Amino acid sequence: MKKPAVLPQTNETHQQKSVKRQLFISLSVLLLIAATTVLVILYGKGYRLFVQHGEPTISKTGILNLSSNPTGAQVYIDGHLTTATNNSLNLTPGKYSITIVKDGYLDWKKDFQIKKEVVSNAEATLFPKAPNLQSISTFGIKSAIIDPTGTKLAFNIGSRSIRQNGIYVYDMTSRNFPILAGQSSTTQIVDDTSDKFSEAKIAWSPDGKQIIAKTSTNGSPTYYLLNTDAMNQTPQDITAIYQQTLALWQQQRKDKETAQLKSLMPAIQKFAKVNLNILAWSPDDNKILYQASESASMPIFKKPRLIGDNNLYERRDLEKGGLYVYDITEDLNTRVLSPMDKVCTIDDPTCSCEEFNTCTEPLTWFPDSSHLLYVNDKKINVVEDDGSNMTTLYAGPFVDHYVFPWPDGSKLVILTNISNATLPPTLYSIGLQ
Repeated sequence: MKKPAVLPQTNETHQQKSVKRQLFISLSVLLLIAATTVLVILYGKGYRLFVQHGEPTISKTGILNLSSNPTGAQVYIDGHLTTATNNSLNLTPGKYSITIVKDGYLDWKKDFQIKKEVVSNAEATLFPKAPNLQSISTFGIKSAIIDPTGTKLAFNIGSRSIRQNGIYVYDMTSRNFPILAGQSSTTQIVDDTSDKFSEAKIAWSPDGKQIIAKTSTNGSPTYYLLNTDAMNQTPQDITAIYQQTLALWQQQRKDKETAQLKSLMPAIQKFAKVNLNILAWSPDDNKILYQASESASMPIFKKPRLIGDNNLYERRDLEKGGLYVYDITEDLNTRVLSPMDKVCTIDDPTCSCEEFNTCTEPLTWFPDSSHLLYVNDKKINVVEDDGSNMTTLYAGPFVDHYVFPWPDGSKLVILTNISNATLPPTLYSIGLQ
């Protein structure tokens, strides 16, 4: 007697296995999609897999954007060569020392506090180790002064004929080199035929359109008001109304500063009037260079704080006499220089600056509004506006206080005779790019 056939049962078993296999595959795909989605979300939030103490660890990170001008520099993190600019890195939260290095350029160093889920920016401006020094004038110059806009340079020439001597104005936005009399970018505004303008002391009007020239004949001062866009055939003698003209210019500067202060939050205005001796606003008007007139604690004016600020250099405890920069946009206050004697400004009645001349200040804004020039101990230095990365750009000979940045920041202008005391000084440029 034959046994019953089992084939249908076998087919049923195969069908069940096939269904289970398909179900398993579907579930596996769903789990893989879910896991991938979770990993993408975690990655987007800054989580990364690290090996710490021999154990794999998933940690939330922050992002550090690294850029440099010029590009293609090496990046060292805590002394280890890690990457190159321009690039971004995910780093676990903590403090890091960043060094950016490029052949032919001075090293850039700065500390950063990396926070989870926060993007920080390390933006390095690199300056050459051996800047190009080039003569940009062909005649001896007695003195020079830059206008309030930072685009025009006035200077005296006294080594030529009477008609060629006098006061000249050079448009620094021009690319004409060297600076030559008769070029469209160089305007002689007065000569020595009517007075000794080649030895005059000069000062700019607040709008950069006029100059007052002070001459001294037999010890008696004479003041002239000169237009800066053309030759003044008959210089205007304003000795009788000199003080009124100065008072008008002072009022114009005061009105501008008042308008700038009124653009600030009321709480910042109130604090600034009591504790800040404002020295200069940055070229973009977003930062204030000042000397603390009193020791005080600066409150946080903007809450919550902006995400991404590097607060390692913040100093809100002001020390009287210290030089600070206040960033209006970021509500960030940093110290640039340690306390010193009072820095005088041109309109400060308590100062005893030499009559007529702009007071000499230790710091000058660089055109990028992120750096300051610091002339000290026969050296020209540049420092970031948070006081970090003090760098010496030039340590050769130059006449004190005659250091001017080019409007685009590509070079500096100095007055020097390159250590030859027998020659009158002339203008040289120091290439920074």
